[in-house]
Amino acid sequence: MTLLFGSSVLIEGEVVWRPDPETVLGTQIDRFRRSLAAEKKLDFPDYATLHAYSVDNPEDFWDYCWRFLGIVGDRPTGLDQLDGSLTDEQRKLVMSTRSVEGARFFPSSMINFAENALSALLETQQVISISESMETGIRSMGAEQLRSEVARVADGLRELGVQAGDRVAGYLPNQSETLVAFLATASIGAIWSCCSPDFGVAAVVDRFKQIEPKVVIFVTGYRYANKEIDRREAVSEILRALPSLKVAVAVDYLAGYGFNGWSGIRIFKWSELGSSNAELTFHRVEFSTPLWILFSSGTTGLPKPIVHSHGGATIELTKTLALQHDLGPGRKFFWFTTTGWMMWNYLIGGLLVGADIVLFDGSPGYPDLSTLWRLCSDLEIDTFGISAPYVASCMKAGLDVGTKFSFPKLRAVGSTGAPLALEGFSYLMEQLGTGVQIVSASGGTDVCTAFLSSSPMTPTYAGKLSCATLGSAVESYSPEGHGVIGEVGELVLSRPLPSMPVMFWGDPDGSRFHNAYFADIPGVWRHGDWVRMDPDGSAVIFGRSDSTLNRDGVRMGTAEFYASLESFPEVVDSLVIDTSGLGRQGELIAFLVLGSGSELNEELVHRLRAKIKEELSPRHVPDRFIAVSEIPRTMNGKKLEVPIRKLLLGAELSEVVVSGSLANPEAVHEILKAIKG
Repeated sequence: MTLLFGSSVLIEGEVVWRPDPETVLGTQIDRFRRSLAAEKKLDFPDYATLHAYSVDNPEDFWDYCWRFLGIVGDRPTGLDQLDGSLTDEQRKLVMSTRSVEGARFFPSSMINFAENALSALLETQQVISISESMETGIRSMGAEQLRSEVARVADGLRELGVQAGDRVAGYLPNQSETLVAFLATASIGAIWSCCSPDFGVAAVVDRFKQIEPKVVIFVTGYRYANKEIDRREAVSEILRALPSLKVAVAVDYLAGYGFNGWSGIRIFKWSELGSSNAELTFHRVEFSTPLWILFSSGTTGLPKPIVHSHGGATIELTKTLALQHDLGPGRKFFWFTTTGWMMWNYLIGGLLVGADIVLFDGSPGYPDLSTLWRLCSDLEIDTFGISAPYVASCMKAGLDVGTKFSFPKLRAVGSTGAPLALEGFSYLMEQLGTGVQIVSASGGTDVCTAFLSSSPMTPTYAGKLSCATLGSAVESYSPEGHGVIGEVGELVLSRPLPSMPVMFWGDPDGSRFHNAYFADIPGVWRHGDWVRMDPDGSAVIFGRSDSTLNRDGVRMGTAEFYASLESFPEVVDSLVIDTSGLGRQGELIAFLVLGSGSELNEELVHRLRAKIKEELSPRHVPDRFIAVSEIPRTMNGKKLEVPIRKLLLGAELSEVVVSGSLANPEAVHEILKAIKG
């Protein structure tokens, strides 16, 4: 595919940003490369050789990450003094096995995530909170105040009976109180989980009931797009539905929405928790001890409770943010997210590397789509994370941020949530120039990191993800079960990653966990995406492998369809569904959200068909185009591909969709009505 960029043609794989050799010399990854080479008496002339070493010698690599990055914790005496390569005995102290299933990292080491985040805080480091719901609008919390608040809330949680291993749940927005609540929970050795307050009652109960929290911390309302959202009744229903719960804590967030509780549940005020003179302490736990529980989307049943560990999250996020993003002291890190998405966990990882983090709660479209760009300019953000759909919205709206704002400190713009199309690369280049690195990243809730991203040492390629991150053995697997280069295949991880989940909560025999990742392709982690890994180390994601469009034996990922369809100015959003079943060809249907003033007439349909025929294949021209007002999405913004396909194949709505897990459940009913009509 090609796309006009200015007067030139932007082609997939074209280099659109190249590292400056002098700038690379000052990066953390370059210092890491040179230091590792000196210790191991090896040479890493480029990123490719460094990455190859990281996956071929995982024990040496992860041990060196711990030492170079200054991870705080207790290591066994066998890892005290190292010089050169590890012995076989020492390797067992870093990784129990190289098998992807069942591997345990640093099995005899003790660690605490909160201690790593807070013990090395610089006095100049800040947590900046921006909210529509708070009268002050913007708040800043320095290192001393953050430590003091975490100590106070941890003291309060202990007074409420919270101990190591207990679960503490939040129904909270992306603000500093949520960060404090998490760090306080982690400091005790308790386990954190959180839903954003825009989640419906059923979605929250489906999640929290599985993990039986001892305490729930909540807000009773928030403001979004200048509209006050009352969550008091939702909170009442959630708390009543949790038999394990005896205590809850109310955060005073949106003025005028007080909450008194009811008989049987003790409600404490956030501001009255603990002692202001409490000492900040940390309970170190074994490396693989649960830290937080994230949940899958839950669109087709109970969400999977995915458990990540203290050590895995600490070392993986520190490695990725320091080496891949070059974040550190003096940098400001922002990613637009809610607390119900793993990018919140990724964002707060900025504390581990000494960066300032920026928390935003509100609508990215209020008062207009410039809101996040204005924030980036005003706060002089260094690494600015958004999503591919947001980039597409700005582009469709003709938003000229390059003229409207200045970005003196901006080094990189990150995009995740969906593959960033060529049009998105072109738009960002036009607005920001070629000096800002575009970081298209992919990973997910399951691993709570990005395993395909970029680095300060690698070029950015139009329409692609620049590289696999260090330590991530990402491969494309053929149907025969072996790695292929330059071909589309199943995205797998063939080596363990520290941030892989240690288990699913409530899965005592591990069968649900095994079936989710390891049952389909023995010996590797199957992630569920189609990917093409190219010889230069870059990659292209083609969408979910369980929603692939197979026409006459020719497979095509949905991402390619969306790139073609949404390149039309008339098309705001799209969803493509193949109703083919085993042994029979079904319909290929494209649902389109059209822009204001556009209509789905014969002329537009003709142009759509012609473009797909030219860019994809004649086999993949949709049989029908249907206009709808919205595309159904999960709370995290993912298009509802697989459930809609099941519905169109005759499944009952109650069997495949949990409405409380959707951002816009009415969109599902609209699609069903449109099909029947």
